[in-house]
Amino acid sequence: MLIIFKAIIIAIVEGITEFLPISSTGHMILVGDLIKFNGSDFSEMYEVVIQLGAILAVVVLYWSKIRDMIVSFFKFEKKGIRFWLNIIVATIPAMIMGLALNKIIKQYLFNSKTVIIGFVVGGILLIVIENNFRKRENSETVVRKLEDISYGQAFKVGLFQCLAMWPGMSRSASTIMGGWVAGLSTTVATEFSFFLAIPVMIGASGLELKKFDFSSVTSNEKIALGVGFVVAFLTALLVVDRFIAFLKKKPMRTFAIYRLLVAAIFIILVALNVIK
Repeated sequence: MLIIFKAIIIAIVEGITEFLPISSTGHMILVGDLIKFNGSDFSEMYEVVIQLGAILAVVVLYWSKIRDMIVSFFKFEKKGIRFWLNIIVATIPAMIMGLALNKIIKQYLFNSKTVIIGFVVGGILLIVIENNFRKRENSETVVRKLEDISYGQAFKVGLFQCLAMWPGMSRSASTIMGGWVAGLSTTVATEFSFFLAIPVMIGASGLELKKFDFSSVTSNEKIALGVGFVVAFLTALLVVDRFIAFLKKKPMRTFAIYRLLVAAIFIILVALNVIK
């Protein structure tokens, strides 16, 4: 039962952090180190599976919008065509960089020390870029509808998304910062980040799952996979709506401060050899 208990903890961490600008991968690495759930083929497979659970939550929550854009696309309407082309354009940079650098990233960046660096750098960038955005957030040039995002703006968001390949930076934080730089409102940047996560994470997860030998999975591990998928899905379902509501009232700086505090705690744990 211990493996199932640990699996539930990691799934809750994934569901909470996947769409917040605090890095789900970074949290799973750090928490995994603390509870000794890292470093095995199963733990790597498990993390990929529960990420799919979290993505399913976005599909469910935004299904009406996704369905409308699919219908609009096949009707050759401008808003549907632009929406899906923007998703493709924003996906290209990370897809190219991911295919080129995936092995190097896995080998050298998936450890507690590099995650801590990502937490610190990402937190500082969040504060700096948000402060600059706040000076012009009421400008008429700021995009306030998903349908109004240009291809150039989508590409800028895609370039920023590449920062998320450094564990601890956060895909959500990177794309939201890219949205600010590109001239999107916080809400539009966040929602675009959600939609962009669907093809990016499904594609990346598919590539990762192809590497694993499912025939070697034990019965307890199969139960852990199923429970983890459901827990990650339900947790993300609760978090996403509340995150959007939070952003309409509070600045992103709150998450930046959290990142820096977490980094400080884990620097102490590394110094004390509690984690490596």
